Amino acid sequence: MNLEELKIYTISMEIGDEVWKIVDSWNHFEKETLGKQFVRAADSISLNIAEGYGRHHFKEARNFCFIARGSLYETKACIHKALSRKLITLNEADTFFDKIILLQKMLNAFINKIGSPP
Repeated sequence: MNLEELKIYTISMEIGDEVWKIVDSWNHFEKETLGKQFVRAADSISLNIAEGYGRHHFKEARNFCFIARGSLYETKACIHKALSRKLITLNEADTFFDKIILLQKMLNAFINKIGSPP
């Protein structure tokens, strides 16, 4: 399977791109404080999935997926902060949370599958 066909990768790429679009519209102060961290966390999800996928060794792939999962939780915390600071709408937050919950389940299943006998 090609990396671009991996659903956890495509969903994580979407999250990163959506975060970028939102943060890009923020004022300088918001971008410099929460914004940069939010973008780094969201981008880190797909970047770690990709790096682990490219390692071709199940233990390393799992470790990078664990890091991606940590970045997913960090992204979720950023959404909570952005919402409480009125930087995103409740509708935007709910859309993110729906994708995050889906990705969280899929990533956990992927982690459990890596290295398991077929």
